[in-house]
Amino acid sequence: MSNIKFNSITADYLDFNQVITQPVNTVGFAHHNCMVDVLRVDLIHPIISGNKWFKLQYYLHEATQYNARIIATFGGAWSNHIVAAAFACHLLQIPCKGFIRGEKPAVLSHTLLAAQSYGMELCYISREAYKNKEAIQQQHPAYYWINEGGYGVEGAHGAESILHLASHIEKYTHIVAATGTGTMLAGIIRAAHAGQQVIGISAMKGNMELEQQVKKLLTGQEAAEFTIQHAYHFGGYGKHPALLIDYIKQCWQQYQLPLDIVYTGKAFYAMEQMIQSHTIPQGSNVLFIHSGGLQGNLSLPTGTLPFS
Repeated sequence: MSNIKFNSITADYLDFNQVITQPVNTVGFAHHNCMVDVLRVDLIHPIISGNKWFKLQYYLHEATQYNARIIATFGGAWSNHIVAAAFACHLLQIPCKGFIRGEKPAVLSHTLLAAQSYGMELCYISREAYKNKEAIQQQHPAYYWINEGGYGVEGAHGAESILHLASHIEKYTHIVAATGTGTMLAGIIRAAHAGQQVIGISAMKGNMELEQQVKKLLTGQEAAEFTIQHAYHFGGYGKHPALLIDYIKQCWQQYQLPLDIVYTGKAFYAMEQMIQSHTIPQGSNVLFIHSGGLQGNLSLPTGTLPFS
């Protein structure tokens, strides 16, 4: 029965036909002789948005094959992954638990409230204990565990299919995407073509282990090259100074492109800066992956951004 429910998620809830490749070419990009398209993966579903389904799909399929009684995962109070996992488990009618980093806040975030509404049981653990996730997993061997952010080979394998949504993927010289755990980035690298440069924009400050985390998920047979940029975190994970807010507003006004304060806003800004500095060379054809995560904007006061 659960496997039937798994198949029904893609058939009844996710609309891959909604994904578009949105050109965002302006005088600024044209001045540097660069073309930029945005792959709007955020449009497949309002909750399992962007890269989330792709990273989760093989874990969830395996969980249904194993007839898992409880699915458990990790994340922070504003984790897109937590919400997506909660909603997917709700659709599969499999109980789920979210192990949340830090003490229970006095006021629950929109993320935690949403996860609860989909039936996820929230378990708060200290930041110190959170550093040793393996010990927590060992305490609950009967659970089917999904790593934070879907990190793992299954998550990267699922993320490979993101590039399948872009027509004529081979025409792009560069593929740019925000990255947290590196799972989606690894999938994109695995699927990219020879001669293409994949650029990850780290959302975290000083996460210099990220390159190694990505390499652990690669097969060694990848045709594309990759780099990770660490200078565009705007002060750290989730930090959103006025410069970033103004930039996100500008992108909405120019392109009708909604971006978020945690991942895609910073990554799009980084891409533009790299084009202007010719780190992305003149004459490049760039694909930006819109990986979703717009629910992160719910932490802002109402009306801060001109889109919901």
